[in-house]
Amino acid sequence: MSATRVFVARLAGVGVFDPVGDRVGKVIDVLMSYRKTLPPRAIGFVIEISGRRRVFLPVARVTAIAPGQLITNGLIDLRRFSQKGQETRAIAEMLGRKVTLISSGIHATIEDFAIEKSKRGEWVLAELFVRKPKNSALPFAKGPTEFVSWNEVAEDQEDPSEQDAQQLLSTVADLRPADLATAVLDLPEERMLALAGNLNDERLADLLEELPEEEQLEIINELDDERAAEVLDLMGPDDAADLMANLSSERAEALLELMDDEEAEDIRALLQYEPYTAGGMMTPEPIVCAADTTVAEAMALIRRREVEPVLAAQIFVTLPPYEPPTGKYLGVVYFQKLLRYPPHERLSSLIDTELEAIPADTSIGQIHRDLASYDLVALPVVDGDNHLIGAVTVDDVLDHLLPDDWRSEEDQ
Repeated sequence: MSATRVFVARLAGVGVFDPVGDRVGKVIDVLMSYRKTLPPRAIGFVIEISGRRRVFLPVARVTAIAPGQLITNGLIDLRRFSQKGQETRAIAEMLGRKVTLISSGIHATIEDFAIEKSKRGEWVLAELFVRKPKNSALPFAKGPTEFVSWNEVAEDQEDPSEQDAQQLLSTVADLRPADLATAVLDLPEERMLALAGNLNDERLADLLEELPEEEQLEIINELDDERAAEVLDLMGPDDAADLMANLSSERAEALLELMDDEEAEDIRALLQYEPYTAGGMMTPEPIVCAADTTVAEAMALIRRREVEPVLAAQIFVTLPPYEPPTGKYLGVVYFQKLLRYPPHERLSSLIDTELEAIPADTSIGQIHRDLASYDLVALPVVDGDNHLIGAVTVDDVLDHLLPDDWRSEEDQ
């Protein structure tokens, strides 16, 4: 049964279906148009289709809005969505705005609002769900809520960067870091910075690893040194080094002084290499084992939650010490091979010695060719004495090969 009134916050992530029931995408946001005297009206939806492409779906092409689904007439314009000046995104820009209740003069925050289908077939803002300031001294208390009409409030003229980001945070809470980055890039700059500032340190570190250089710098420059150092501590050393290479030498050194000594040491080592070389792109934290390590012990190492899948695909075997720079590099053991041997088997009998390690000054072009030629996901990187100093992975190479705006550029 089609609804005639829906709350916009509940539309985030709802599936979009064609007339025969095939899923074509999901709702990202609702596009609103302000009017001079009348309440704003919904003019369409921003939806995400295959390939993470975001397109505009006019409200006229929506035949029904039912619980958990939005049904279209099957006609979807595949041109990438581009917001126009007179358009406002409901979830990204309206939720969290401050308003004043005209009758009492009390300030409140918009947490959600309903759109309702009028007799003319338009979807119009019907009522606002607002939260007033809390009136209790209890630390976890919240203010009272109220439903009000559009004509009962006046929007406060405020800096968009001060807009409450809590409601927006709730809509992106379950997104994976790559999807969160895509969503953030669609926000106005002030809103993006406000959202980033409200993320916890771990979530912000994940986000920064996925963002282009320009947006990384905008966000990190908004943070004070102490918080910036804490966030950088949580990033992968290679990603943190790439970011810090674009900061002024004074700021970079100040942040390194505040960071954990071990993390700072890894980043200083990476900053010594040229950007588009194996040394400049590698992670200094590959999985390293001794030759007498058993299959069971090796499996326990790669089973850890914090190990990235691309690093868990292989284990590098060296002489002691086993922290980069290690002893002499001996070879590699692939995860798939571990599965074929009993738990007590030693890695010494499984080592592939044919995979040659690459020096730190190997160019990105040569790394790309080696990975493609031998169907690999990672290559060991050694110094002049054949000591393992890190590993360069296929995702490291893609980060440097893809254009900075690959998340938003048109498909070729």
